[in-house]
Amino acid sequence: MSAIRLYHCTDARSFRPLWALEELGLAYELTVMPFPPRYRAKEFMAVNPLGTIPAMVDGGTFMTESSAIVQYLVTRYGPSALAVEAGEPAYGAWLNWLHFGEATLTFPQTLVLRYRRFEPGKAEVVADDYAKWFLARLRAVDRALQGHDWLCAGRFTAADISVGYALLLAAQLGLDAEFTPAIAAYWARLQARPAFQAAKASQIAHAPAGAEASPI
Repeated sequence: MSAIRLYHCTDARSFRPLWALEELGLAYELTVMPFPPRYRAKEFMAVNPLGTIPAMVDGGTFMTESSAIVQYLVTRYGPSALAVEAGEPAYGAWLNWLHFGEATLTFPQTLVLRYRRFEPGKAEVVADDYAKWFLARLRAVDRALQGHDWLCAGRFTAADISVGYALLLAAQLGLDAEFTPAIAAYWARLQARPAFQAAKASQIAHAPAGAEASPI
């Protein structure tokens, strides 16, 4: 069986599946590209005509949604404590947090990123509004962490990977200064995980010249 191939940009959404691969101990081939690949690595368009990352190829399976790839990996290559089974009480919470990380948390951050970093001076009010939106939505994470180390099921799961990436992006945008004590401690726990550190090291090891951190 051929190894899973992941197309990635440093610290972009594709960090979610990269982190999951490291947590699972799966063999993979990593292609790190400069951002945005649709302009700076045009050969990638033959892999994903949308030009977006991540893109994952696993045999005949092709996927481009970061949270969905994480869910696929932890269920396809289980059993794993990273997945919550349908019979577990926390199954609904697990699915909700898994997709909350992308749909609710990362979405407003992309607009902050666009108008503060890529198009500064164009729409500062939009960036400020969406930064406030992100921080308001983060209250749900703070509430879930009261008295708990992880979001659900009493253990680290793929849900923490999904939400954890949103915190990584927040830190890059300087929004971590607004983290509550519970979220700041949670973010420190996530960064201390060996698989998180291995994913960081892997993207550095595979990065070509010019593939600087470019989250989106």
